[in-house]
Amino acid sequence: MTSAASTPHATRSDTTPAAVPTATSAARPAPQPRSAYRAFRPITTRWADNDVYGHVNNVVYYSWFDTAVNAHLIEQGVLDIHAGGTIGLVIETQCNYYAPLAFPQTVEAGIRVAKLGSSSVRYEVGLFAQGEPLTAAAGHFIHVYVDRETRRPVPVPDALRQVLQALVVAG
Repeated sequence: MTSAASTPHATRSDTTPAAVPTATSAARPAPQPRSAYRAFRPITTRWADNDVYGHVNNVVYYSWFDTAVNAHLIEQGVLDIHAGGTIGLVIETQCNYYAPLAFPQTVEAGIRVAKLGSSSVRYEVGLFAQGEPLTAAAGHFIHVYVDRETRRPVPVPDALRQVLQALVVAG
């Protein structure tokens, strides 16, 4: 005789491990206001950003996250993408979508730092339709800073750490 626990499609509720999250177990994050971010930069949408459904394709949002953060760091003089000895590698990324964006809108990217570790940083980025009070999309990515040559983690350089401190939000 086969028990429900050993049957691949068991329907008994007591066979579901408590540690396994379900699609409905986590509350969906809410759109964020502009006041939740420390710095902003405009991003111009392009014709090619739209997909067949008439809005910006989801993969483009990740490019905007990267662009917003790295442009800010370059403008602050703490990131040299061509010759710097320390570079940031993305190890995790995530995005929630709340409202569509489309060409020819201008997008305003808000950035903040949620966690600043010894060799890693969790950046959070909110994407706003120009002039709108709440995010159309919001997400994060984590950079681990590494030596350009060895690709081994290194401490966040002091000058970079100072710029990042200005972006830190409590929480």
